[in-house]
Amino acid sequence: MTTKTKTKTAVAAIAAALSAAIPAAAADTIAKDQSVKNVVLVHGAFADGSGWKGVYDNLTKRGYRVTVVQNPLTSLADDVAATKRALERQDGPAILVGHSWGGTVITEAGVDPNVAGLVYVSALSPDAGETTAQQYEGFAPASEFVIETTKDGFGYVSPEKFKAGFAHDVSDADVAFMRDAQVPINMSSFGTKLENAAWRTKPSWAVIATEDKAFDQAMLIHMAERIKARITKVSASHALFMTQPKVVADTIDQAAKAVSAKK
Repeated sequence: MTTKTKTKTAVAAIAAALSAAIPAAAADTIAKDQSVKNVVLVHGAFADGSGWKGVYDNLTKRGYRVTVVQNPLTSLADDVAATKRALERQDGPAILVGHSWGGTVITEAGVDPNVAGLVYVSALSPDAGETTAQQYEGFAPASEFVIETTKDGFGYVSPEKFKAGFAHDVSDADVAFMRDAQVPINMSSFGTKLENAAWRTKPSWAVIATEDKAFDQAMLIHMAERIKARITKVSASHALFMTQPKVVADTIDQAAKAVSAKK
């Protein structure tokens, strides 16, 4: 190998090393002057905040400050209070994101002045004066999403139906853990009327899982269209907040950039 060849090889190696050392390309990193850099993630029923890990990792690598709410799932008021506590900790405007039941929560809590935009991830979006349960009326029942209720009124997804109804695109090992680590929800929460509908005054985005078995597909589309959300569809189960973190994170990023551009 000649001296010139050795030099070219060394330069190429250095360039490759420098490229690998950069965590994200400029296009993947939020601009310094972007006004919305905070994201608050709200999980749904039968789950907890750990399911957002992939979305959290994706967004923090881009430079976002991400806060994950741990809903007690004991009532709508309690979950809204938990979300508001997270919003109070933000150092500026935030995108508020909800999965499934978390959509009801962000609809109520999203009127907070710190919320710049809303992202619904296969999520419910009642209007003020409506209950969550009303959103199901007129749509086909989710026959594969079976909820079992305890004597004190808390609901779990049936262990036998958990994979088919909640997470058919998740590995058997992870599904087993999700099934056995369920956080039950107080079923009376679905009958609570909302006082506010943040989507009436805040811009909204929706990510819809086309293989979601927790909701009738027509119901998801109807809700997203009613709130005039910008819709993204992805082939996934109800667990898309876990299985499609890039799609979800990309939508959150789009929302943050869009509302920042208007300021």
